Amino acid sequence: MNVAEPVIEDLIRRFDVSGPRYTSYPTADRFVEAFSADDYTQALKLRRTGAAALALPLSLYVHIPFCESLCYYCACNKIITKHHDRATPYLRYLSREVDLHTEHLGVGQIVTQLHLGGGTPTFLSDDELRELMGMLRRNFVFAPGGEYSIEVDPRTIDVSRLDTLAELGFNRLSFGVQDFDPAVQKAVHRVQPAEQVFALVEAARQRGFDSINVDLIYGLPQQSPESFDRTLAQVIELRPDRLALYAYAHLPERFKPQRRIATVELPSAAAKVAMLSRSLSAFIGAGYVYVGMDHFALPTDALAIAKRQGRLHRNFQGYSTQPDCDLIGLGVSSIGRIGATYSQNAKTLEEYYDYLDQGHFPVVRGLALSRDDLVRRAVIMSLMCQGEVLFESIELAYLVEFHCYFASELEALQKLVEQGLVTLDDSGIQVTPMGWYFVRAVAMVFDRYLQTDRTRARFSKII
Repeated sequence: MNVAEPVIEDLIRRFDVSGPRYTSYPTADRFVEAFSADDYTQALKLRRTGAAALALPLSLYVHIPFCESLCYYCACNKIITKHHDRATPYLRYLSREVDLHTEHLGVGQIVTQLHLGGGTPTFLSDDELRELMGMLRRNFVFAPGGEYSIEVDPRTIDVSRLDTLAELGFNRLSFGVQDFDPAVQKAVHRVQPAEQVFALVEAARQRGFDSINVDLIYGLPQQSPESFDRTLAQVIELRPDRLALYAYAHLPERFKPQRRIATVELPSAAAKVAMLSRSLSAFIGAGYVYVGMDHFALPTDALAIAKRQGRLHRNFQGYSTQPDCDLIGLGVSSIGRIGATYSQNAKTLEEYYDYLDQGHFPVVRGLALSRDDLVRRAVIMSLMCQGEVLFESIELAYLVEFHCYFASELEALQKLVEQGLVTLDDSGIQVTPMGWYFVRAVAMVFDRYLQTDRTRARFSKII
């Protein structure tokens, strides 16, 4: 399929609406404060005593909230500081949180996936990263062949730091680039020369990292389709193993840093559509596989292979090749998933530290999934990861009659069938090659919360 053909631009305009990214279902905005640390403790106990203790490995996410400087587009939970000594107490409290987990799960749980995010994980010094990884390895067993990744700000590392990351067992790097254009970088307060990124990526390849990801954002101030074309050409020359292309959501009323962005400098809706359409064409033309929802990978990358083989999974960090598993979120604001529950830690350091000083998990909200949540999660994740739903598999797993349970949803899908995004037959739902670019719109049909709440401004655009 030629993604540059007019039908793509027409569909992009038609689906220029907001919607969830479905790193979970229900989505995090549905979490409630009624879910407490006691509920989280109970979920951990069930994991330890149930079949999941033997069957499901673990994924770990560690949130490092500190950044040296503010990127104006950022909507992450971060703390801007040049005082690196603030990392010392934070690591101490992370250790307490790990200890609470091992009290309930025991030492030696097998981990197949680790992700350090932020903020800026490379805010930590080499010694602090060694301390953190030592703490985790003393309490968990890291399985060979797992995915061990870290988000990297190119401005905070050099070649010697890459050596440290390799030594500590990280095998995947994600570079935050956003845009190579100097005017755009200045407008968002993130200046990093392209030469610096190219040198670091080349050095990372020489050190044998399994996969290198680059993040890009379209819709930033000072961007135009022509300027973004130049960035696309540079990224294709860089040829990372994976690419993530995100739409900038300008929500200054929710995210204070975005108030520093001049609205008049933002590209028009038509310009954003053109940037997305030209990006799709450029990446597919350069040989990348569209994995799904913002993500591209070279055919030889594990993510593209997993998609071909029907082994894609999705968690709070996005697409993954690792089997579906429980996730422990460590650190301020981190989100976790244990069994049929989701949980989120306190969002401020003061509250996070206070809970741990009292010997409690710092969980402040979450959700215990209902039976309906579980059925719909299975359908939505099957669409997002495999691009299909087989009616029989859902019926056998959840003891429902699909056509009755989802009668209104199947009726709503007819419009997407007419637009060529999905096909329907007696056996199931299949997302078409064109439909993969709009898979969030397909998944939204089955979101019960959106059916009763049409206020979607809190979400990013679905394409």
